[in-house]
Amino acid sequence: MRLSQSGRRKILLYKKKMASSGADICTLCKEDGMSSTAITWCTECEVFLCTDCEKHHKKSKASKEHSTMCTVDYHKLPQFMLETSNRCQDHDKKYELYCAFHSCPCCIHCIANKHQKCQDLKPLDDILKDFKLSAAVPLLKKDLQDLRESFEEVLKHLKDQIKTIHNQKTNGIQEVRTTRKLLNDYFDKLEKEILTDLESQHSKLATDMEALVQQTENRAELIDKLQEDISTMTKHATEVQTYIGLREIEKTTSQAAKYLDELESSSQFNDVEISVSSTVKSILQDVKSFGNISVKSSRKIFQTKTGRKDQAQHLVPMVHGIEQIKPTLLNSLRVPEGEILQIITSRILPDGTLLLFHEKKNSMMVQYKSDGTFMKELMTFEEQPYDLCFVKDNTVAITFYGSTRLLLVDIEKIQLLKTIELASNCYGVSSDSEVIVISHKRGSKIIILNLKDMTQNVLEEIRVHRISLFNGKIYGTYYYEDRVDCYRITGEHLWTFTHEDIYQPEGIAVDMNGFVYITSRGKNRIVVLSSDGKTSRTVLCEDDGMNEPYAIDINKELGTMLVTCTNWDVINKGGAFIFKI
Repeated sequence: MRLSQSGRRKILLYKKKMASSGADICTLCKEDGMSSTAITWCTECEVFLCTDCEKHHKKSKASKEHSTMCTVDYHKLPQFMLETSNRCQDHDKKYELYCAFHSCPCCIHCIANKHQKCQDLKPLDDILKDFKLSAAVPLLKKDLQDLRESFEEVLKHLKDQIKTIHNQKTNGIQEVRTTRKLLNDYFDKLEKEILTDLESQHSKLATDMEALVQQTENRAELIDKLQEDISTMTKHATEVQTYIGLREIEKTTSQAAKYLDELESSSQFNDVEISVSSTVKSILQDVKSFGNISVKSSRKIFQTKTGRKDQAQHLVPMVHGIEQIKPTLLNSLRVPEGEILQIITSRILPDGTLLLFHEKKNSMMVQYKSDGTFMKELMTFEEQPYDLCFVKDNTVAITFYGSTRLLLVDIEKIQLLKTIELASNCYGVSSDSEVIVISHKRGSKIIILNLKDMTQNVLEEIRVHRISLFNGKIYGTYYYEDRVDCYRITGEHLWTFTHEDIYQPEGIAVDMNGFVYITSRGKNRIVVLSSDGKTSRTVLCEDDGMNEPYAIDINKELGTMLVTCTNWDVINKGGAFIFKI
């Protein structure tokens, strides 16, 4: 979205002219040979508007929905944002699409030129919707804050080093002068030479370090400026400008992070020690010099907070196609020798640890580390759990076979928080931290529990076993009819998917890009569906250890997937697997 060089030159010349005149001139009036003072800037048309033109602009069918901002706020935007445009600099057409593969916006003509083979094209409005409220803004703010703190630590260390070598210089002088008292005039010349050498060494070190301090302070001040820019940008810039602004700031952030890394690994950041070793305290006739100046450099171990490196291209996540999904095995659960871990259901917690139910000692809830090693036993239940899900904080929700009870449990304090009686029996359960959705397969219902007021809403004529809630959609498997369904949270049916690879489907999970993962228990496979339910692909099979895969869960932030199988002999050898997706 950067303007061409000639376009930027025109904008700069226009702004200089406006600055000299003290006011912005209405673009439309200027075209008609008039010079009305502008009061607003249209972010869509990219023109200044006076009072009269703004009225017509708001009434026009083509522009009444356009966003405008007052000229005062417009000039508060960072300089590089004033040089951006929502039109393609190659074709002078408005950006309408976003290519996830190339991480860039494009116009309709760009498709024919550069993006003929790109499949991940999405409407730009969908990508930029509520972009200011997305995770990209706080993440970048956090990166800038981390960088600023790192620069502060580096500067403190460098300034401390300057003080230290000054003290070492003073100590060296004292050592020289103390020794000198033992010597006669013969050593006056040598004393002068050693002090000159000491001063020279110190001067060189101090000059280099002070130059490094100045360079580092300049970069730290740049980070301060960027922090101010991002605050102003989120208040006044458009979604497109915010997106471009963040990309530009990210580039500078990456350069600053790289500078810190290079500084840390270079000899410039090493601790320096100046000392004087005297060789003249004993046999005076053998003395050829007053002493030697040694400068010892030792590597400084410094943990800098350099944020997310090279993330400018990831402000809008790159969404791969279904063909690029290739799970990689990270770990498998290691079961204590002699035990068989008969897993009922399982989940990955936000910190990457694993929460499992198995049949040892009735129905026990246990926790494993992300590397597959056992952590601890949590709780046991008299009834057999059917499903569980993470809700928020340290809370999980648990359903039981043939029961109308839903339990909310704090797994940190290991205590029951609340028992909720539902209108129907519970089966699958999922949550987005605002609501909990529970399936009732026999009654063909979905119960939606609002966590704010605990009210219950029932969706009729929806028959599914396991369910997964993501972005306002409910995905569910139905074991007896070998199908997968997708509904809006309002109950509207969107699609049904059946395929020969999906036989006796059980577990279901959705990744951060909306791809749906199914455990095909009867075919010993993990099948991935596209978010629209039109295409599928088998990504794991028996060769990957899938032997009656049962439960599945995905940690969207970490990009990890847990798959557990119901074949006990296999589980005893490691039938619960953690994959990177």
